[in-house]
Amino acid sequence: ASTIVRHVSPGSLQLRGLRRARSEPRRMAWRFRKVVCGMSGGVDSSVAAFLLRKSGYDVTGVFMRNWDPHDADSHCDLDADETDAKWVCDTLGIPFTTVDFVKPYWHNVFSPMLQEYQDGLTPNPDIMCNRVIKFGAFHRHAVKRFGADAVATGHYARIRNLPDGSVELLQGVDPVKDQSFFLSQVGQAALQRTLFPLGEATKGQVKALARSLGLHRVADKKESMGMCFIGKQDFQSFVEKYVEPKRGTFVDIETGKVVGSHSGVHAWTLGQRCRLGGLRSAYFVARLCPITQQILVASGWDHPALRWREMRTGAPHWIRLPLVGGGGPPSARCLFKSQHLDPPVPCTVAEGPDGGLAVLLDHHKRAISPGQFAVFYGEDSQCFGSAKITELGPSLYEEQRSFHSTARSKG
Repeated sequence: ASTIVRHVSPGSLQLRGLRRARSEPRRMAWRFRKVVCGMSGGVDSSVAAFLLRKSGYDVTGVFMRNWDPHDADSHCDLDADETDAKWVCDTLGIPFTTVDFVKPYWHNVFSPMLQEYQDGLTPNPDIMCNRVIKFGAFHRHAVKRFGADAVATGHYARIRNLPDGSVELLQGVDPVKDQSFFLSQVGQAALQRTLFPLGEATKGQVKALARSLGLHRVADKKESMGMCFIGKQDFQSFVEKYVEPKRGTFVDIETGKVVGSHSGVHAWTLGQRCRLGGLRSAYFVARLCPITQQILVASGWDHPALRWREMRTGAPHWIRLPLVGGGGPPSARCLFKSQHLDPPVPCTVAEGPDGGLAVLLDHHKRAISPGQFAVFYGEDSQCFGSAKITELGPSLYEEQRSFHSTARSKG
């Protein structure tokens, strides 16, 4: 079963391309020996497990079941994914097992997500799953069950080890696949015992290596995107299986006229297009009002009512040292993201009321939504941490109206 590891030369084309990806596990060898690798049945975790095995670690592959595939509304093919994960581990010659986190995922990730949608927020369950499940419950399970020194995953991110024993989280070198955004709520203690073998690799290199290893079963597998349990159904149909519909109206933010109806704010997010029949203009969500179930909409994708630059957040999670407050400076400059593929926006972050943050972007950004995470970066690819957005300041449209109103009053 392990012939695939014995017969791949470290000097092969694919391994030369991933030489830097292997350097992190080698540097950490003095600290870690027994590593539990989270296996998803996909190409990324499969190649991560191979690189760890090739680097000399004592590797165990573990498949996490975070959703009940036998649920009537489930679109997850977890049985097939588990079969693929086991096949990879058998091929690599490493032990394989599974662990069930269905209940903790439901109570700590899925249920809170539904509540936030009902409250008119836009949650990010992937960030919370990483914090609570993959780098929380799974980490604890790996240590307790297997006596693991560290946990590894197929995330495209990097760890920088510092002389004092702490670590920094860095973006992966592949700008498209970088997943540091989704790891921005993971704690320092967990990251100190985490390996990311793919942090220095590109997706193309990973797939090429998988094919060279004969792992076509996962190399050519369609990549899963988003929450598997939604499947091909539209998000609104999925959510309404769990959330009671509450009828409301779409209201034009400029005219105040009702332009349509909907079945609840839980199915909408800021910046989303509303396909309203019989109207020439394309409308987009500008504000959600969960109490009245009223949704303010603006005509045109780039309407100023869809752009903001000020926001408040809840208490921040700093991965290493506080960027502001907690003994740090009262304000700081950094880069902001609220969606992982968006280009970063320079901003100023300051201590806000109630332990939160006040964030001011250098320029207005489209479709920032309460419930999303404000993720903060440095110029050197370091991810400082994140905080949940709780409140938006005035939109560009509201700023313009205020300016013109003030100008008229002075005139």
